[in-house]
Amino acid sequence: MLYDGNKIIPGLIIFLGLLFSPVLYNFVTGQGTATPNLVLGTNEKQCIEPTEYMRTSHMQLLTTWREEVVRDGQRTYTTSDGKTYDMSLTKTCLKCHQDKAQFCDNCHNYAEVAPNCFDCHVAPEVKQQ
Repeated sequence: MLYDGNKIIPGLIIFLGLLFSPVLYNFVTGQGTATPNLVLGTNEKQCIEPTEYMRTSHMQLLTTWREEVVRDGQRTYTTSDGKTYDMSLTKTCLKCHQDKAQFCDNCHNYAEVAPNCFDCHVAPEVKQQ
């Protein structure tokens, strides 16, 4: 039996409206689909791994590199297509992604994450054209 149905049902509707209001707002304004505009700063056609993998898993890759270089002394990475690269943020990643503000920071600010790469590594100087 629903004794206070005339109070409970409107209360549930208000609660669900408040709960889903951010989702509805993003859907109506189109902000939920906006993604950062990344400036690659390179003429390379592809990264060391496929783009989707790099978007979702680059931090795991960099963490693995750090552990293998520091703990095991291994410095060569073999990609899924068989190419080899130095396991180096500076020599490999930052060779193409030179503008930290336009590439790294742009995406990390969008995702609201604060990686600690540049606690040790020096951010590259942006070359003026």
